[in-house]
Amino acid sequence: MALPVPQSTSVTTATSSSSNFPSTSPRKIKISCSQLRFSETKQAHPRLMDAFKGNSALQVKALRESQGLTQEIINNEQKCVQIMDNESELFKEMKRRFLTFKKDKYLENLEHFQNLAKVQKPKFMVIACADSRVCPSSILGFQPGEAFIVRNVANLVPPYENGPSETNAALEFSVNSLEVENILVVGHSCCGGIRALMSMEDNKNSSFIENWVRIGKPAKLSTKATATASDLNFDQQCRHCEKVSINQSLLNLLTYPWIEEKVANGKLSVHGGYYDFVDCTFEKWSLNYKGSESKEDGEYSIKDREFWC
Repeated sequence: MALPVPQSTSVTTATSSSSNFPSTSPRKIKISCSQLRFSETKQAHPRLMDAFKGNSALQVKALRESQGLTQEIINNEQKCVQIMDNESELFKEMKRRFLTFKKDKYLENLEHFQNLAKVQKPKFMVIACADSRVCPSSILGFQPGEAFIVRNVANLVPPYENGPSETNAALEFSVNSLEVENILVVGHSCCGGIRALMSMEDNKNSSFIENWVRIGKPAKLSTKATATASDLNFDQQCRHCEKVSINQSLLNLLTYPWIEEKVANGKLSVHGGYYDFVDCTFEKWSLNYKGSESKEDGEYSIKDREFWC
C-alpha cells in the first residue's frame, strides 16, 4: 500500500550566476504529489524501469498499480476538499450568528456593553455540565454580565481538600472578588458523566473522565444503597444519582471556609437545579444551611423546591 504523501510540495529555485538573465530572488514552483512521486520513482529505480520494457506482465501490473495509486490520490484530494468545504460552511454560519448578535444585541445595547467592558457584577455563579445540550445561558436566559459560569463533566464541585482545580479557582474568584450572591449547580437528564460514575469499577486503571467523576463517589454509594432497597434498574439509578450528586456538590461547597462563612452570614445562598431535556422541565431548590447544620455528614436539608414545566 502506498504511503500517504503531501498534496503538494514547494521547491525553491534560484537563477544561476552564469545565466544570461539578471539575478532575481528565488521563486517557488508548485509540483503536484503525483509528479513528485513519479520523479522520485524514476530516479531511484532506473534499472527497474529498464526491466519493464522487456516484460509485458510487469508493464500491465505496473499500469494497474499506477491507476490504483492515481485513484487513491484523487479520492484523498476529494476528501480534503469536502472537509474544507464543511469547515468553511460551519464558520460561515458562526460568522452570520456573530454579526446578528452584534447588530441585534450589542449595537442595540451599546451603553450596557460599554459598562460591562469596565466592570462585571454578576448575581450568579453557575456550575453546569459541559454537555452541549445544556447551555445554561440558553436554558435559563442569562444575558452577558448576569452569571459567571464554569462548566465541567457532570457539573461536579470537588471538596476543598482535593486541592486546586479550574472549578474551585472559578469559585474563589466569583465569591471573593465578584461577590456573587448565589451559587447554582445545574445537573441534567441523560448525563454521560454520571453514567460513567455509576458504571466504573473502583479497582481499575482509570481514564481522565473516571478520575474526575470519582468526586461523585458518595452520591454513587448513596444511590446504590437506595437501589438495593427500591429495586431500581440501572437507568433509574443513573437518574437518581444525577440529582443526588447535585446535593453532594452543594455540601462540598460548604467545605470551602470562605463560602461557608458567607452562607452562615446570609450573604451567599447555594442552590441546585435539574434540567430534564427529554420533556423540557426544570426543578430548582435551595440548600437549607441552618437545617443541615444539625444533620450528620452526608445529610442535608433543602427548601424552596419548585418545578417549572
